[in-house]
Amino acid sequence: MYVYLIGAGPGDPGLLTCKGRQVLSEADVVVYDYLSSDELLALARPDAELIYVGKIAGNHAMKQGDINKLLIAKAKEGKIVARLKGGDPYIFGRGGEEAEELVEAGVPFEEIPGISSSIAAPAYAGIPLTHRAWSSSVTIVTGHEDPNKSSSVLDWHALARSASTLVFLMGMKNLPEITAKLMESGLSGDTPAALVYWGTTEKQRSLVSTLSDLPAAAAREGFANPSIIVVGDVVRLKDKLNWFEKKPLFGRTVVVTRAREQASDSAALLAARGARVIQFPTIRIVPMDDYSRLDDAVTHLSRYGWIVFTSVNGVRFFRQRLNAKGLDARALGPVKVAAIGPATAKAVEAMGVKPDLVPSSYVAEGVAQAMVDLGMKGQKVLLPRAKEARDVLPNALREAGADVDVIAAYENVPSDEHRDQVMAALEAGTLDCVTFGSSSTVRNFLASIPLEELKKHPGVRFAAIGPVTAETMRSLGLTPDIQPEEFTIPAMVDAVCAAFAHKERA
Repeated sequence: MYVYLIGAGPGDPGLLTCKGRQVLSEADVVVYDYLSSDELLALARPDAELIYVGKIAGNHAMKQGDINKLLIAKAKEGKIVARLKGGDPYIFGRGGEEAEELVEAGVPFEEIPGISSSIAAPAYAGIPLTHRAWSSSVTIVTGHEDPNKSSSVLDWHALARSASTLVFLMGMKNLPEITAKLMESGLSGDTPAALVYWGTTEKQRSLVSTLSDLPAAAAREGFANPSIIVVGDVVRLKDKLNWFEKKPLFGRTVVVTRAREQASDSAALLAARGARVIQFPTIRIVPMDDYSRLDDAVTHLSRYGWIVFTSVNGVRFFRQRLNAKGLDARALGPVKVAAIGPATAKAVEAMGVKPDLVPSSYVAEGVAQAMVDLGMKGQKVLLPRAKEARDVLPNALREAGADVDVIAAYENVPSDEHRDQVMAALEAGTLDCVTFGSSSTVRNFLASIPLEELKKHPGVRFAAIGPVTAETMRSLGLTPDIQPEEFTIPAMVDAVCAAFAHKERA
């Protein structure tokens, strides 16, 4: 029985603390708020119970008193409970109230601090809250006091005279009153002021104004909660220090169609460049029902001269069958190994084997040509790969005199997870790019999102990892607008960045 009050941070999943991540991954129950992202929830155990108790203005999934009771009840069932709260639990997060209730109920607890949005959101907008030339202190203020209080406990005159940077949380509903009270208390209407909406996330927007004009600017630009209000001279530094909003894909929405098992690298690279990433795994990788053929090959590897891996998945499932038979990389012995590209080569190396061949062209044709050049006559080759795949490689090797065993190690099946997010972005006109890492992702994407629907949105651009994928796109009616010279995920991400560089949204 234990409850952890975990600060989830301001929104960027990378800002969750190491300790918070560890506890979240071990908890039996996760009780989470409105601002908890899918990326954070994905860190929970697959069998963990997830309970949403989010609260936004005018819409509370659960009252605070009921949340307190829930935490106590789940803990007294003998479970480890992770209470995941946006920002820091003890900075206007009502974590103190929850902690008091736990103590009174005799439930042991621990508070794991998180990075508060009051600090992180301005930082991501280029506003340092303190600066030797501008401000030596910070005052963090609630913009939404307890409605049951008979009067405000805030000393507006002290705030106006303080020369502190003022940061207001949850204050958008009361923004006109906040600015009016500060000016009535003596703070100049010309004082620099800023808003940061959904700070640290791909949704972030910010604006700079003056204290007197801030409410009108907020209404004009459509700012609402969750927004941070910053008042003070440090706001003058925003344009100079605004690093996050200057990223090459900031404000762009990019769809990644790779299988979830491989999508994390693509998504991380795109997000690191500022994109909002929708993971739309159009294929799902599943094991075969029958591994008798692959198991036979694994236990008789000495009869092969070459093993050719054409994907990271092929390596993964081959290694699983190797382990299932009580074997390891030593079983490959004198067998030579070819890998289609650097990512697959890295997976082979993780198995404890250095590839003998990685072609300069990362497609099946490149592997085939490189192997044929080495001389394949009389060679026996094992090719563990997807159940459905092109026959360019095995055919070329056979024509060169090799005896090739093509054995299915896994299967690609269609998936349309998160289709609703893609459609919503399309209809809102905010979808900028769709990336394809294989021909199967193209076919499955179009099976889920009809070509006719895509043609209604000519501003969307499509990226292909290489020529084979690009040709599949053309054959199905899509134009490969973006294609890297090197057929790798990092190169495709770089090509997407280049395509959108200095390109304004229509």
